[in-house]
Amino acid sequence: SQVSFEEESQKQPTVGHQKPLMPSKGNKEELETGCQNAGGVEETQSTEQLNVSRLRSSSVEIREKGSEFLKDELHKAQKELKLKDKECERLSKVREQLEQELEELTASLFEEAHKMVREANTKQAVAEKQLREARGKIDMLQAEVTALKTLVITSTPSSPNRELHPQLQSPSRAGFRKGHGRNKSTSSAMVSAASQNVAPEPVSRECKEVDSILFAEFQAWKESPTLDKSCSFLDRIYREDIGPCLDFTKEELSELVRVAVEQNTLTIEPVASQSLPVVKVAAEECGGPKKCALSGLPRTCKHRIMLGDSGNYYYISPSCRARITAVCNFFTYIRYIQQGLVRQDVELMYWEVMRLRREMSLAKLGFYPSEM
Repeated sequence: SQVSFEEESQKQPTVGHQKPLMPSKGNKEELETGCQNAGGVEETQSTEQLNVSRLRSSSVEIREKGSEFLKDELHKAQKELKLKDKECERLSKVREQLEQELEELTASLFEEAHKMVREANTKQAVAEKQLREARGKIDMLQAEVTALKTLVITSTPSSPNRELHPQLQSPSRAGFRKGHGRNKSTSSAMVSAASQNVAPEPVSRECKEVDSILFAEFQAWKESPTLDKSCSFLDRIYREDIGPCLDFTKEELSELVRVAVEQNTLTIEPVASQSLPVVKVAAEECGGPKKCALSGLPRTCKHRIMLGDSGNYYYISPSCRARITAVCNFFTYIRYIQQGLVRQDVELMYWEVMRLRREMSLAKLGFYPSEM
């Protein structure tokens, strides 16, 4: 500038007395204008260079910051994508598990439904079978009650009815039937079975004497009649009469016979003029028309027994049949007492029990009618 130029010119030392050359007025203006133009150009160029450098540095910074920002955003997006992938995988596993559980639940429900239907059908079949059996038992019990009423009204141990007891009649009038129909142990054995067994002449009343111990046991049992053999009355009879009477050589079959008699499921029927049944067990165990299944001895067997509904028949000799029938008669009579069907004095019932015990003892000793 002109001011700075003047100041610099003033500061220069003066040599001699020479006067500084002063430019002319025109030259001075041109010089000042040229200096001003040169200074403005230089200043403009430097400013532009500074601005360019600044722009370059700012653009580099912007690029770096933008790159860093984009990298951060990319990392965030990648992390979110990984999380979403994991969540999708977890949800797919949950869906598969739920589908599997749903299938298992559906299968179990169908299986349970089928099972319930099968059980209902089975129960219905069992109930129908029990209903048929109950109706059959009712009919059988009604027939037994009718027969027992006739027996109780018309016959007592002290004065038996000879029409109902043919074995008490004279030989010219009485005769045993050869064979008998299909008899259950629950049949009215007091009527039908009595006509099939020969008993000795009844003891006269003058020779009877009540045993105080036996009578007391019977009275105690009569107060609360039961078929439980743990009571003293039945325990004695089991030991003294029933056990020995049903004690055969074939022990296993003897036990089955005893259980069938106790449960009222024994069947006795004649084998004459009947077709042989289909045997489901070994022939040695069932015996045959010429061999007794209970004693194992060669005997002529006119009857056979069936235990329950097994369908297996066992041939028995007349002696074994007499022993089984005697025990069945005893059980039938005490069942009648237990059911309240016997309307007699206690002493008369006691003597009837003693008569049945005597029949068991005689059958055990081998006494039986020849027609059996």
